[in-house]
Parts: sequence; C-alpha cells; structure tokens
Amino acid sequence: MTQTADALIIGTGVIGTAVAFELAKAGWKTLSLDRNTQVGHGSTAGSCAIIRMHYSTFDGTAFAWEGYHYWRDWADYLGLPGRHTLAQFIQCGCLVTKTPENGFMAKHLDNSRALDIPVEEWTPEQITDRLPIYSLDSFSPAKRMDDPGFGQANGERITGGVFWPLAGYVTDPALSSQNLAAAAQLHGAQMRLGAEVVEILQSGGRVTGVRLADGEVIEAPVVINVAGPGSSHINGLAGVLDDMTITTRPLRQEVAHVPAPEGFDFEHDGMIVSDSDIACYIRPEHGNHILIGSEDPACDPHQWAEDDKTYDRAFTDQWTTQAMRFGQRVPSLGIPSRTRGVVDLYDASTDWIPIYDKSALGGFYMACGSSGNQYKNAPIAGKLMAALVDYCEGGADHDAKPLQFRLPYIDRMIDAGFYSRKREINSESSFSVLG
Repeated sequence: MTQTADALIIGTGVIGTAVAFELAKAGWKTLSLDRNTQVGHGSTAGSCAIIRMHYSTFDGTAFAWEGYHYWRDWADYLGLPGRHTLAQFIQCGCLVTKTPENGFMAKHLDNSRALDIPVEEWTPEQITDRLPIYSLDSFSPAKRMDDPGFGQANGERITGGVFWPLAGYVTDPALSSQNLAAAAQLHGAQMRLGAEVVEILQSGGRVTGVRLADGEVIEAPVVINVAGPGSSHINGLAGVLDDMTITTRPLRQEVAHVPAPEGFDFEHDGMIVSDSDIACYIRPEHGNHILIGSEDPACDPHQWAEDDKTYDRAFTDQWTTQAMRFGQRVPSLGIPSRTRGVVDLYDASTDWIPIYDKSALGGFYMACGSSGNQYKNAPIAGKLMAALVDYCEGGADHDAKPLQFRLPYIDRMIDAGFYSRKREINSESSFSVLG
C-alpha cells in the first residue's frame, strides 16, 4: 500500500523541522524525509548557530528580530514535556566593529532603531574594557597569508563598534532540530530517516509525490524542499530551475576552533564579534575556545562544491588563514598545530538572501538558500512557510499578489515577496554570510 501525506518535507535540519512543526500544529498530516540517519545531522549540525538581529536590509533585520524571541522563549515555543533535553540559548551579546567596509554600521543602526531593537554604540575604550585581549589596529583590506602585507597594520585604528546586548548563540544546533522534530511529532508529524529522494513525481502541472532511492513511492499534493545544500539538486529534479531568477549552490566553508588566550575566560566573558576589518566573525565555544568563521572577503576564492555529497571534508590552509587573521586582532592568541573545527557547506543563494517561496510546479515549495545566515530565523521561517502553503493552496497567486505576513512577536507586517525566487538581485545585501 502506497504511503500518503498531506505534505512531504524534504530535510530535517532546523528549518525543515520548524516547517514540519508549524504545519503539524495547523492540522496538516506531514511526513519529513531525510537521507541522513539522524535529525539535524546535515548542514545544521555544522552551523555556528549565532542568534543576531543585525542585517543589511530592513526586511532581513525585522525577520531576525522576530526570530530572536523564539530562542529566548524556546521551551514555551516548543511546548515539550519536561523529560526532553532542550538546546540552550546563551545570551552573550554581539559586537560589530565600525569599518569603512560596513559603512560604519550606519544602515544597521537605522534598521535597529526603527524596529526598537536594543543597541549600543561603543567607543574604542569600551571595546578594550570588555575585551582586554584585543588590539584595535586596522589591517584592512583583508589579505591571504601569502600576501607580503599580511599581518601588517595599515596605520589606522578601529574607531568604535555597535553592540547588540540580546544576541547570542545556541550551544547544540543539531539538538535544536531534534527539539523541533519532537514538538512536531507531538502534533502527529512523522519522520523517515535514511530516505533519499531521487524523483519528484508530477502530473498535470502539479506535484503528486516523490520516489525514494529504494523505489518506494510516497504520494502527497504538497512537497516542500528544505534540503539545505542539496536544495538545488531537488529543484532540478522538480524541473523548476528555469523559472527562478535567484538560485542556490553548495559552498564549502571552514570554521576554526582555537583556545582562548591564557588568563581570559572567553567562554563566559567573551561575546560574538563581527569584524570586517579582518574579515572574521567569532563567538565563544565550549571549553574556553573561540570559534572563528570567515566573512568571505574578496581575496578568498569561493570553494563551490559540485554537490552536497562529495565535497572535501579535510581542513586546508583556509583554517590557518582565518586563525591568523584573528591573531591580528588578538596578539596573545595561540595557534595550535592541531586543526579543530568544522568543514561543511552553505546553501548559498545568488544574493545570499533566502528563498521562501512557491515554484512553477503546483504544490512544490522551497525554503532554501539559507546562505549560512538563516539558522536564527528557523522558527519564524517555519511559520512563514506554513502560511505561504495555506495561502497558495487556498487559491491565491503569490507571484501576482504576494502574501502579506504578520510577525507575531513584534507585530509587523512583511511582504513575503521579499523572499521570492523571481526577485531581482537585492543590491542592499552584503553578498556574504552576513546577509
């Protein structure tokens, strides 16, 4: 007997499980499919899981500010019984250095103030008071280690920063997906792991289900692609790529973990820092370590992957480059000889802004192009996708008349067309993981 569902969700990462949770709460019979054998063990497991509310666009800022509240109220949002271990949100704050590269954060400050997001402007003295291990020499533009000028200050100084006190990070991103999956299952959602989709079935211009690698057919009138770095492959199976102005590709990334300098408890006294002067972002990591990610400077070639299965999972000199860049800011930083951290993929969109949309194939939806900057938005993205499916399946034409969606915590309406697959490339984007 062929299995059926109201909606199939491809992917059990943090956004996929949030979509399942929201649809299940709304009464949909959902079935989530993932080729991995554990929930949250795709790119979500490698996420830096930073919860921040500063983006280069107003719409992105509003979405992230809304998203913060679900992490703050994680237990209430999920409604799980007390026996469940929940992912922990650590509120440590986020500092962004003011640099010419980010317009001295003027636009970000305007966005935050317009949305009543708590934000502070810090002087150089305030930065070094909170981070005494920091040097505020400027090293821009970012360089690679083989550049003769690498590590040489340019004679300028960092003039200040902007601090968002409510920002933080989640300690175990895979666990957050598992929390969402458990909450969805309380409402009747089902999960099938080790189930790889190899065909998107369709008839008469509408999706009718999927075929799995073992030949099994599962029928459903709605299929939602939340496959992370595999999303482009799934969109190709559905035959919807030609209709899209914005597309996605898997992009290889390396994140370094290094010990904090001796004598400074970065795990408890540190914070998230985004520093375009050295093209790095950092956050505290368990064991008094510091996580170092790249802000994708122009000098670093993008390492696009052919697919999301066969990419190189070994560290390269990029690991050392990122650690050494941060060493410019923290002269007492020790660079260990043993590489430690994460090698994983972003599902990068053309303009690094996600696609939350329908497609040219009736009943086939996509929540993709998360670009390494959408983990924080998973709960509200789940709500948006559930509302979008309901809107379109109810007969509305989202392309002609985009869904107007209310952000419930901050009580603002947004135009969901901002996330359209057919939008023009957004020139306000940072075109990086910063969004």
